[in-house]
Parts: sequence; C-alpha cells; structure tokens
Amino acid sequence: MSNIAEEINKRRTFAIISHPDAGKTTLTEKFLLYGGAINLAGSVKGKATARHAVSDWMEIEKERGISVTSSVLQFNYADCCINILDTPGHQDFSEDTYRTLMAADSAVMVIDASKGVEAQTRKLFKVCGMRGIPIFTFINKMDRDANDTFELLDEIEKELGIATCPVNWPIGSGKRFKGVYDRHEKHVLTYSDTQKGTKEGETTVISMEDEALLLESIGDEALSVLKDEIALLDGASAEFDLEAVRKGKLTPVFFGSALTNFGVEIFLQNFLKMATAPLPRSSQGELIDPVENAFSAFVFKIQANMNKAHRDRIAFMRICSGRFDAGAEVKHVQGGKVMRLSQPQQIMADERKILNEAYAGDIIGVFDPGIFSIGDTVCAPKDNICYEGIPTFAPEHFARVRQVDTMKRQQFIKGVNQIAQEGAIQIFQEFNTGMEEIIVGVVGVLQFDVLKYRLENEYNVEIKLEPLPYEHIRWIENRDEVDLEKLSGTSDMKKIQDLKGNPLLLFINQWSIGMTQERNKGLVLSEFGRG
Repeated sequence: MSNIAEEINKRRTFAIISHPDAGKTTLTEKFLLYGGAINLAGSVKGKATARHAVSDWMEIEKERGISVTSSVLQFNYADCCINILDTPGHQDFSEDTYRTLMAADSAVMVIDASKGVEAQTRKLFKVCGMRGIPIFTFINKMDRDANDTFELLDEIEKELGIATCPVNWPIGSGKRFKGVYDRHEKHVLTYSDTQKGTKEGETTVISMEDEALLLESIGDEALSVLKDEIALLDGASAEFDLEAVRKGKLTPVFFGSALTNFGVEIFLQNFLKMATAPLPRSSQGELIDPVENAFSAFVFKIQANMNKAHRDRIAFMRICSGRFDAGAEVKHVQGGKVMRLSQPQQIMADERKILNEAYAGDIIGVFDPGIFSIGDTVCAPKDNICYEGIPTFAPEHFARVRQVDTMKRQQFIKGVNQIAQEGAIQIFQEFNTGMEEIIVGVVGVLQFDVLKYRLENEYNVEIKLEPLPYEHIRWIENRDEVDLEKLSGTSDMKKIQDLKGNPLLLFINQWSIGMTQERNKGLVLSEFGRG
C-alpha cells in the first residue's frame, strides 16, 4: 500500500485553459521540455519548419491552428508525475473543456498580457467556476508590450470574480522586460534570452539589498518603478492564502514569457508546491479516498479514429482511486459487466504507449468497442462505486443534416452516431418520423465545421447542412403525464426527440418557452437531458 500511496501523492493533474493565441500550446511545450519529455519545442506557427504543437493532432487542428479536442500529456519533474490535460481554447468547444475539467484537480489559466481577459476566457472560466477547482494564472507574453500590470489584475478580479495574489511581479514589458521580482524570497530574477526551443537560459538571482548589482542589471529607472510598485502591492493585494487557493477563491498570479522561457520554470515549481495530489471524489454521497480504495475511474472523453491506421475508438478515463493493473478484471457499472480493459495506453498527442499500470490522478485511454458513454464508472468487481454523471450542455445552434450520396446512408448514420457518442454534437430526429430526418445540435457553430470535416475524412460521406432558426431547447421532464400529440405550443416551436426517444421542444424565441408552459398546465420543461 505504501508504494501506491507514494505514487498517488506524486500525481498532479491539471488542465490548461486560455483564449486562442494566448500561448497555451507554447507553455505546454516548455513544461514538457523541463520534464525531459521532448528535446526541442517545435515552433507552433512556424510554417517554414512545419512542426506542429505536440498536443495538436487532429488534421483540422493543424490546418486551422486551433485545438478542438483535448489531449493528455504526462511527464516527470522534481519527484512529481504531472498529467496535463490540454483543452480547446475556442469557446465553441467549452463543453469539451468542461468534461476535461471534470478529470482535472486544478486549472492553469493563460492570459495574454497585451489583451487581458478575453471573451473566450470568460466562458472557460465560468466552466471552471462550476467545478470550484483551484485556478493558477500565468500572464504570458511579457516579452511584448503589455497592459498595465495593476490593470491586468483588476480586470481578472472584476471580470472573473476571483481575488488575485501576485506571486512574482514583472519588471517592465516588451523590449524593457528585465525579469521578475519574487515577492516571497524578496529577490529579482533576471534572464538572458534563451535560444528558441531550448531550456538553457541564464537566470541570475539578485537580492533586493544588493543595490549596486540591481542598478547594473536593470537600471535606475526600472529599479525605482519596481520599488514603488512593491510598496503599492504590499499595501493593496490580497494576502497569499493556500486554503483560499485550493477552494478556487484566490488565484496565484505569475508573469513570464513562454516563448522565451522567462518565468516558466518558477511557475512550474510554485505550482507543484501549491497544487494538491488527487483528492477524494463523491460516489452516491460517499467520498472515495484515492489511496485507501481499490481501482476506480470514470470516462470523461471518447474519441474515434484518432489514428487513421488504427480506425479505433478510445475511451479516456480519469483514475480516481487505487492502482490500475493492465490484466485485472474491472466492473463497468453502467453496463453491469465484469471485463478486462482492452489495450490500456497512455496517449501523448498521436503517440501511444501501452501501459501495465497507472495510479489515481492518471489518465488512461482504453479501446472502446462501443460500450462506454461519457460519465461511465469502472471499478474493482467487488465494489459498488458510481461517480456522478457529467451534465450535457444545451445546444444553442441547430441544423438539418443530409448526406449528398443516398447510397452512403449506412456510413452517414454510423459516423453521425459515433461523433455524437463522443459528445462533440447532439443528434435528434423529427418527432415520430424515425431517422429519416436528422437534426444536429451544437454548443458552438465551429462544431458544424468539425462534423462536416470528420464525416468527409473519416467516413467518406459528404453532407449538406441546412441551418435552422432555433436557439432554445427544452427536455420534457414529466413526459409520462403529457399527451405530446395534443401539446399546444407557439408558432415558432418544433417537436423533436433524442435517440433514446425522449421528447424535446425547440424554440426560436425565449419568451415562447414561458408561453408554452402557460398554455399546457403541469408541463415541466428542463434545460438538461436526463440521459
């Protein structure tokens, strides 16, 4: 048991969230560089080198330079085993981000110093807040001209509703960026520029008491500004409180530049001290201890056709307790079956490594013959663990989908169903007409492009999308008490059903929802499906 406890206590599992282009992928690569997982960070946007980010693997991601799926990266650093869950930066994929955050113990929020809190950051942060997990902020791109530092902190507090506590403080920005001041140690760290893609950069530590060396290194003006800002900071900013950090009420803030490696390692070192090892999770009102309990995990993501050569489907599981052994029998709670998990592997972008064992905090991918759904629990055969399901976001955009070649109906139905099982889209059909008419609902319109792209490339099916004007969807909670044929709705209402036969109503206008409820006494509508 002590070996299991030791392994689990080493684990730190976190998700990285950011607005597109805030530098999340570059930061991830630098972490991997420090952990020795890669030797050279590829220039993500460098068309000349044509090297793509380690964490982006789907073709559409490479073409567009955005992450639309979440990948998992594991590396070791300073006696810790770190699992990074990379999330889509685009708000159209916030549902995927939410599922990924269910598997993480904390989140790292990357903010562009010259842009501050952007629209997508707000939405992703809200998703974070729903989980109440610790959030660590890395304000990136200090090597470019940045917004006023105090204003940046103010913006985080106002826009995101979380208190900030700067752990270090930048000295200048852009060409005048000299390094950072460590508030706890009361010393200045200056940097020499590193060569692109390497981690060897000279860091010089200078005590605040060594005035002569400080003047020589950062200059009179920068030192004078720094002293003023420190005095202001000490009087105005929130005290560091680890308990508040772990409750998601206070975010420690770090400044640096992922591209030039300024402040990345300091951030990583501090993060590992502040972040927790895997914590207990709730199953039917009971807390499941990561160390004391036998193996248990839940499925938070399903991905088909990750590798065209494999044509397979992978279920990603977050291990919540105990040790996973590759050959051991486990119980699939929702399926009611005892089985062995097939081809357990760790997936670093599109590279795979077969695993013999893994521990609470780790993410494993297993071959899915089509039996797993998002939110499913697997555990030791004797146990009766069932983790809380992952809620489904209500789609906000709808389209009718038809395949161009009617001879490819079978591939079309298979493709749409598989992509829906991954949680990327939700599919519905006209009420009482069967699968002839398929309506797709998505949280963000970009998901339509991904659907079209994937059906063409993975299933060889060309489709036509006809946008529908509906914006609001409601499930009928008390369907057994309602005669759907006689339901009196509004002119902008449409009756549909999901694949399990649950009836739903689509509306163009928000006010029509209330009117329909008024016209049908006792009708109970819900924004969430009951699965």
